[in-house]
Amino acid sequence: MTDPHDRALPRAVRQAMPIARDVVEEVAKRYGVCIRPIALKRTDTHTGQTEIVDVPCGATLDAKCPPCAKRNRQLRMAQCREGWHLEAEPAVTPDEPNEDQRWLIEFRSDVQAQRDEAASAGEDTADLDAAVVGIDEEISEAGMRGNVLGRTASKRNRSTRRRQDAPDLPKRTRRDTTLGRTFTSSGGNVYRPSLFVTLTLPSYGKIMNAVPVDPDSYDYARAARDALHFAKLVDRFVQNLRRVAGYDVQYFASVETQKRLAPHLHMAIRGTLPRAEIKQIAAATYHQVWWPPADQVVFDGDHLPAWADGVGYLDPATGEVLPTWDQALDQLDADEDAEPLHVLRFGQQVDVQGVFAGTPDADQCIRYLSKYLTKSIADTLDPDNARQRDHAARMAEALRYEPCSPACPNWLRYGVQPKNAKPGMMPGRCRGKAHKPDHLGYAGRRVLVSRKWSNKTLTEHKQDRRTWVLEALGQPDEPADPHRYIWRPVPQGDANVPPLAVRLLRSVHERQRWRAHLQDLEAQATGQDPSAIGEAA
Repeated sequence: MTDPHDRALPRAVRQAMPIARDVVEEVAKRYGVCIRPIALKRTDTHTGQTEIVDVPCGATLDAKCPPCAKRNRQLRMAQCREGWHLEAEPAVTPDEPNEDQRWLIEFRSDVQAQRDEAASAGEDTADLDAAVVGIDEEISEAGMRGNVLGRTASKRNRSTRRRQDAPDLPKRTRRDTTLGRTFTSSGGNVYRPSLFVTLTLPSYGKIMNAVPVDPDSYDYARAARDALHFAKLVDRFVQNLRRVAGYDVQYFASVETQKRLAPHLHMAIRGTLPRAEIKQIAAATYHQVWWPPADQVVFDGDHLPAWADGVGYLDPATGEVLPTWDQALDQLDADEDAEPLHVLRFGQQVDVQGVFAGTPDADQCIRYLSKYLTKSIADTLDPDNARQRDHAARMAEALRYEPCSPACPNWLRYGVQPKNAKPGMMPGRCRGKAHKPDHLGYAGRRVLVSRKWSNKTLTEHKQDRRTWVLEALGQPDEPADPHRYIWRPVPQGDANVPPLAVRLLRSVHERQRWRAHLQDLEAQATGQDPSAIGEAA
């Protein structure tokens, strides 16, 4: 309802006024309150009491929720800092299985037995097979790693002989450690340096002011494929790095996009190697994409494959069934002269810095690693730069019909049925992340962390932050009973859920109370005036 006082003001003055709800959001951001909270209904099984609880949305991007994105960035910074210069081997001990996990395995055993009995009797097992797949997914979500049966799908064997156009790499005897070497100075001080490495992709054409000098000669096709498969190239680099280093190298890395729209990698590495060896490893690293040919268009425009139930996609002219994904790979395997669809390599620009623990350089590198984690891949674009927008549009067009995975509908354009094909697929309309403008071809993870980096999971890092806050507030950090509360989503439009502005104001008040308490505690510890501490913060 509009305030009568507002109606008395001139129209131009009213339009210049900020909207009250927008001001509430800005205040919430200032106090670190999630602006898109998820309302959940929590039932206490001990007391029977039910209440609506706001849970932070957990967004990692500023565009969705700046406070949640900032918390996630700080969490990643803490994770990077704790693992970079460890001096003791991380002890990775699997947790004991809980009752829910044991029950899932027992249930999986019963369903598997029913499926085997039905198969032996010659009965249809489709429903039971689907049930097994669903249970396996629940097992994974319940916090168990690996396949229940202890095996994975068979892999296609290819020659592991290195390409003749790639330099050989030295190989050291492997040591069972994740820690790098130490160095002792003449004064007896012991140093354990680590590395900060930046890897980029090669040039696709001359660049000036973040855009191609000649867009028509710029190799957008190669740039698109490099972006699509960049994550695999990073995996190969880590494998080569561990082979040369001779120990289980641990790393914390982030992927971001350069202004020319090519992804590149920043990597904190525990331990050290000579700069020349790092550059040698980068030069010798490559990834071959062994996929069916995708350079010659077979079907386009109105001449597209047609779906037939029980058969798959057919050639609209001849009615022949298109080869399936596995059949296309079989043909590729049978051709002794076949070449990979694409070969990725890093560019010549490789930056290597030595870093010591606790130094300003280490802090700066950690900030740099996490600098763009709250931004989307495409946030490097300047919205006011028409030439850069045109560059991004050309890149998006190059990605539009490029297959991003074995299941990509774009394979139909090249005469191959996608893996697990289904009706309704159409080239140029893949819903994969790689084809979205905000991803610019890169659909992998933005943060890459090795398993033995900080000796903690991300959940444990969150618990550390929670424990610190509770201790600072003087609250007990008692372990919660996981079976005490039942959580359920609140239906949209539930009358028991207050308006968003009211919920945000309540959360802001709670944050104000916490902040005042922390300021009082800090004032007691330092002998300062609490108001002065608040003004400084």
